[in-house]
Amino acid sequence: MSPTTLSAGPEHGHVTFLGAGPGDPGLLTLRAVEALANADVLVAEHEVLDVVRQHARQGVSEVNTDSDPSQDPAPGTGAPQLTVVDGTSTAAATPAVRDAAHLVMEAARGGRRVVRAVSGDPGLDTYAAEEMLACAAAGVPFEVVPGIASAVGVPAYAGVPLRDAQGADVRFVDARTASDRCWTEVGASDGTVVVSTTLDSVSAAAGELVSAGRKPDTPMTVTVAGTTTRQRTWTATLGTIAQTLKQAKVLPSPEGGRPVIAVVGERSAAAQRDQLAWFESKPLFGWKVLVPRTKEQAASLSDQLRSYGAVPHEVPTIAVEPPRTPQQMERAVKGLVTGRYEWIAFTSVNAVKAVREKFEEYGLDARAFAGIKVAAVGEQTAKALIAFGVKPDLVPSGEQSAAGLLEDWPPYDPVFDPIDRVFLPRADIATETLVAGLIELGWEVDDVTAYRTVRASPPPAETREAIKGGGFDAVLFTSSSTVRNLVGIAGKPHNVTVIACIGPATAKTAEEHGLRVDVMAPEPSVHKLAEALADFGAKRRVAALEAGDPVTRPSERRPGARRRRSTT
Repeated sequence: MSPTTLSAGPEHGHVTFLGAGPGDPGLLTLRAVEALANADVLVAEHEVLDVVRQHARQGVSEVNTDSDPSQDPAPGTGAPQLTVVDGTSTAAATPAVRDAAHLVMEAARGGRRVVRAVSGDPGLDTYAAEEMLACAAAGVPFEVVPGIASAVGVPAYAGVPLRDAQGADVRFVDARTASDRCWTEVGASDGTVVVSTTLDSVSAAAGELVSAGRKPDTPMTVTVAGTTTRQRTWTATLGTIAQTLKQAKVLPSPEGGRPVIAVVGERSAAAQRDQLAWFESKPLFGWKVLVPRTKEQAASLSDQLRSYGAVPHEVPTIAVEPPRTPQQMERAVKGLVTGRYEWIAFTSVNAVKAVREKFEEYGLDARAFAGIKVAAVGEQTAKALIAFGVKPDLVPSGEQSAAGLLEDWPPYDPVFDPIDRVFLPRADIATETLVAGLIELGWEVDDVTAYRTVRASPPPAETREAIKGGGFDAVLFTSSSTVRNLVGIAGKPHNVTVIACIGPATAKTAEEHGLRVDVMAPEPSVHKLAEALADFGAKRRVAALEAGDPVTRPSERRPGARRRRSTT
């Protein structure tokens, strides 16, 4: 029987000690995601909160550890509760963990399913074992979901294999708790040493290893914010690491207490990191990319950008409102039920949503589409239909656009098509490409305004300042309206921001607004646009390396620097 199916009485819940990994949300295990989805209470360290929160059940609320416990949901109500234990401060670590143990036990005694999430792996967490012993003593059932340990995951993302073909010995040391005897043992070994420490203590750890017998010219890599898009790695030796960090201007720093993973050893492949650093060499690594679309529209595009190492930031530039005169839409939906149409074509997720809302208003569901052929433009539109219970009969086999749909749309045939009419629910500003193409194929078209698009509200002040001040490395414009609306609600992007446009018309609009267009998609596709930006980033990286310059993001250029306009 799975531990999650244990029958817990009202006095004893269940605790899952869960490893959230070293930082990359994609490194959570399937079992971890399952446990989070079923949790009533989530007790999480501050640094892993963003990793685990997105997998918690909808409606979960956040409660500080300082909050009044009497305000917690009553046991057995089923109301999920998110409790955050902030363990970022070393000085406050012990009180924080004591609070965590108390919260875990109190929630479990209340009969709830508790997930205790820690960074890395629970087996390597300083306090998780104590909390497990407390559960065992109290008779509270618990399980452990292992996570990828930072000491293993971070070197893998930094391009530093810990073992070679000769099978070097690997030792793990936590410099914050290591004894003199521990340093002596690892210093006497010629194997690889993985040191967990802090940025401002790296030099001291290197000194301990040299004092214990390691040669000063032993290779060493130091990685901060490992497995995240903020990751940064320095390569040096035990004797030069202090100078390397000083020259990189990372020390002294207010962030000197940030945890790092250092790898030391002749066989640690530090010298080969340039060839093995797969993560930091991604074409858009660490780039903050502005995507002026809603989260629903930008989902697959944002996933693609993340695969290139970018950090997408969605900013809606339009809002959707009902049509001013709903009667036309009401007649068309009734016509669906009475057999007026042979086809219905959806060109956007918003069109699906508008029709679905009308269906629900009339007490209808997906069964009303029986006998009607359904077409969808694009993967996201098709997914929205499937979520509604409707499988599209036609999706473009090529370009995901109105033109692509027309390529596959059959001409009207009076022998095989009993009805010659198509219902096309669309936005008020939609182009006429699809309507004209369907008419040319012999179909009658009811082109109905299903929703209106209006300019969205301005984004938060912080986002507006980042747009105007050069805080974004690139912005993707997917239409002329996204250019006009973004400039209208947030201001013009800074001149260091890379401007990428989906096609000539969008590029012309950007130039009319005083923007320099750096990237243009080879064809009108958001995914080709993202590919083109990645190619731009890759070429920029290669040029910097060939020139012997550090690889930087566009937003890291010196303040006031302006891009030279190309003469080609």
